[in-house]
Amino acid sequence: MRIAVPNKGRLHDPAVELLERAGLHIEGGADRKLYADTVDPDVSVLFARAADIPEYVADGAAALGITGLDQVKESRVDLVDLLDLEFGRCRLVLASPEDGDIDGVNALVNGTVATEFPNVAADYFADKPVSPEIVEVSGATELTPHVEIADAIIDITSTGTTLRMNRLAVIDEVLQSSVHLFAAPAVADDPKVQQVATALESVLAADGRRYLMMNVPRANLDDIEDVIPGMSGPTVMDIDNGDGEKVAVHVVVEEREVFETITKLKAAGASDILVTEIERLVE
Repeated sequence: MRIAVPNKGRLHDPAVELLERAGLHIEGGADRKLYADTVDPDVSVLFARAADIPEYVADGAAALGITGLDQVKESRVDLVDLLDLEFGRCRLVLASPEDGDIDGVNALVNGTVATEFPNVAADYFADKPVSPEIVEVSGATELTPHVEIADAIIDITSTGTTLRMNRLAVIDEVLQSSVHLFAAPAVADDPKVQQVATALESVLAADGRRYLMMNVPRANLDDIEDVIPGMSGPTVMDIDNGDGEKVAVHVVVEEREVFETITKLKAAGASDILVTEIERLVE
């Protein structure tokens, strides 16, 4: 089974790192390769342009693809969206010159919009009261309004810095995008596909969480449970060779809550508190 992964750019390293953390170590590294095996003999990786990955998955060259939602929307291929991988977040926005006459979608009557995403643009304007001419460009989209190629643009932005540098103001949001795990419909329910999806999801579930272990007087359990309800309540275990007066308590908490939680736990009688990172968490 092949997984198509971006071969370069801002999506490449996070995608490879996620696979590695999920246990799918890429043999020989991931640099300057077209394909590679993983430690799982049933799984290999195909490196391709992020924009081409939807077609590779739809055509069966890969069973799974890791790429941006924007690329799949632009390709208009039929894929199953298995999982938001929570990186590569960005927006596609409609923007025009700050000092221009285009201050809303309706102002684009008989107008022109430049974009690298003509299909996304067409879908966006399909339910709008205007139908501007869409001009496909392959780069430097932000410059087109300033050289009279277009009245407005539809382009990707993460922070808005590039738009501001080019004196462009956002008129409307077209699409929110991030990197997702996609599958071809014919194999979406395949056990191996589901195994990979579960592995990646377990890494995402572990992000931002910590595992706490501590010893607690049995008589203080109610107070401890008030502090750390956990995902489904803390796990309480008898301590081997103990006198029965103390128990071991294990719980998963949000990383941002660890500092305050430890203070409360100590006040409630907990001792020997250990905090560890979580590599994967299957919920």
